[in-house]
Amino acid sequence: MPTYVVLTRLTPEAVKMPGELKRLERVVAEHIRKDCPQVKWVANYAILGPYDYLDIFEAPDEIVASKVVAIIRSYGHGYTETWTAIPWERFELVLPT
Repeated sequence: MPTYVVLTRLTPEAVKMPGELKRLERVVAEHIRKDCPQVKWVANYAILGPYDYLDIFEAPDEIVASKVVAIIRSYGHGYTETWTAIPWERFELVLPT
């Protein structure tokens, strides 16, 4: 399955208390599990820099990946940037020799 990377930056209005982040994560994760059961989560990170979170997941295609990102955005708490990631061992197969 293709791999997707999502960077999320929360808006200042997203949460008022740090504990609310746990609740928000649980709600979003459950929504994705319910509506996109074919998605496999690879990793989740809290990061430093212009974004707050980095999520890596596998989805069967860009339509399902788009649905995942739409769910994340539907909660109105952040901005996202999504990339397709190609594992190096697959990418090097297309490199000229």
